Amino acid sequence: MSETPHPRHVWTADGLRLAVYHRGDPAAPTVLCVHGYPDNASVWDGVAEHLADRYHVVTYDVRGAGASTAPRQRSGYRMEHLADDLARVADAVSPGRPVHLLAHDWGSLQAWHAVTDERLSARFASFTSISGPCLDHVAHWIRSGLRAGNPGRLLSQSAHSTYIGFFHLPALPELSWLTGVGGLVLGAAERVGESGRPRVRARRHMRDFLNGLELYRANIRDHLRRPGRRSTSIPVQVLAPTREAFMPEGAQTAAAEWVPDFRFHRLDGGHWAPRTRPGVIARRVTDLVEEVDAGRAPAPRATAGPGASPGPRRFAGQLAVVTGAGGGIGRATAFELAEQGARIIAVDIDEQTAARTADLASLLGPAADSYRLDVADGAAMDRFAKWVRAEHGVPDIVINNAGIGIGGPFLGTTPADWERAIDVNLWGVIHGCRAFAPMMVESGGGGRIVNTASCAAYLPSRAFPAYATTKAAVLMLSRCLRGELAEHGIRVTAVCPGVIHTGIIAATRFAGADDRVATAARERLERLYRMRGYTPERAARRIVHAIGRGPELLPITGEAHGGLLLSRLAPAVLRATARLAPPLDTATTGPQGRTA
Repeated sequence: MSETPHPRHVWTADGLRLAVYHRGDPAAPTVLCVHGYPDNASVWDGVAEHLADRYHVVTYDVRGAGASTAPRQRSGYRMEHLADDLARVADAVSPGRPVHLLAHDWGSLQAWHAVTDERLSARFASFTSISGPCLDHVAHWIRSGLRAGNPGRLLSQSAHSTYIGFFHLPALPELSWLTGVGGLVLGAAERVGESGRPRVRARRHMRDFLNGLELYRANIRDHLRRPGRRSTSIPVQVLAPTREAFMPEGAQTAAAEWVPDFRFHRLDGGHWAPRTRPGVIARRVTDLVEEVDAGRAPAPRATAGPGASPGPRRFAGQLAVVTGAGGGIGRATAFELAEQGARIIAVDIDEQTAARTADLASLLGPAADSYRLDVADGAAMDRFAKWVRAEHGVPDIVINNAGIGIGGPFLGTTPADWERAIDVNLWGVIHGCRAFAPMMVESGGGGRIVNTASCAAYLPSRAFPAYATTKAAVLMLSRCLRGELAEHGIRVTAVCPGVIHTGIIAATRFAGADDRVATAARERLERLYRMRGYTPERAARRIVHAIGRGPELLPITGEAHGGLLLSRLAPAVLRATARLAPPLDTATTGPQGRTA
């Protein structure tokens, strides 16, 4: 890694001298990096090395840190001074041309203050924030939770921020740093989420530790007690480490309420990702800078539609690919994700229904797109994945939902029936995982892969062997893939819906049955599914709710839960049940309400 260049200096309004470091061509777009506590500008050395071949990269020691001078009074660390410093550095290093901000921890807090200040915001073209929300946004987020009778946000933030109370004590924090006790605790915190990666040591000075305590003492109380209403129109992307120790994810997505063009991406790693994942951060910054500078900033796409729900959106700025989105659970899941702020790529073998889903999703959230695709075609899936990456970027969420229903006994199921069921239900999922998982790993941003299986995966039956076999394979595939991708922060979930009234029975093939029997079977099953009354919308809410925590297995309906319990506690009962003839004709026990 290259050494930090010699500093130049920028003077603040109150007479302090800031040490500023330049890399790259000054004629190129400027990326201005702001460090947090207890760091100095050197925390950006790795990221700057990745970016300097195409951008003018500027880092600086904030007041009181590194080689910059420190104010004599605590009031000199107030947010207004920090934001003004940032604007002065931007003016000095890129006169007349807005800079792209990249900030971490306390650097993000002061950058948020700058980009949401009407006097200063014109100096910035975009903002990438890592592990540092706007204090005012967090305060509003906690208060809205309390007003709704939900103290969970306050408790979560408090649990992550107990150290802040310690930093407000007199003398003890300073003593902990001076005696080395604080350094031991910090060293342990830095290893959280970085298991298996080489340790990148920080180059800090004692004054970074001691002076930076005043950041907390000068700002936290006032902003949390009297939060302002701070918004910005510039594109903002939040990179949230998946093993963040100090900041709950909800506090970081709270900004979506205040930023029309808001993107949110997970970043596999811990709090000090600028040191441990510099390449990943550089790629995300490059994607945003290129998009903004090329005039492709998707402000209309990221602005919620007229039907959007008010308040924070859990998946704001995330990109979600949903196959089988032309109807049923796939379409309902696309709508639910769009309402939560995700950009949707709706995929279906039926081009018109995919386009309709995208149009409707655009009314609920950011503008969506559609694509016609037969998931059984591996080459077509690869072309689709390349198109997604080129046009929209690496997805944060991939939902392999497309599938077909097929009922009928084994002796009546033809090789062609087996091939089609395996091609769509199993190969469709494999193709989706093979196309998107590598790029998700490469991006280093973690993510979620959701594969739609079925409770038939663990409920053997003579009525639908082909369908159950493919779904059991999807379940096992998901479990194996979950183990493989865990180290990359990607969680794989298998969804087992149960009896969902999707309307798919009308398209289900009943192997070995003539038209009369098949028609009768469909009519009876349609009545059963209607009587059950579990809608795709209810299933979609369960799926989207679970995406955040990423469970291994997600049964949806009561029968899916009950069947899973029986499969674990009394498998002999299920084996005996599998011998029973269906209550209808041989072809009348169909699949578990899958989407097409």
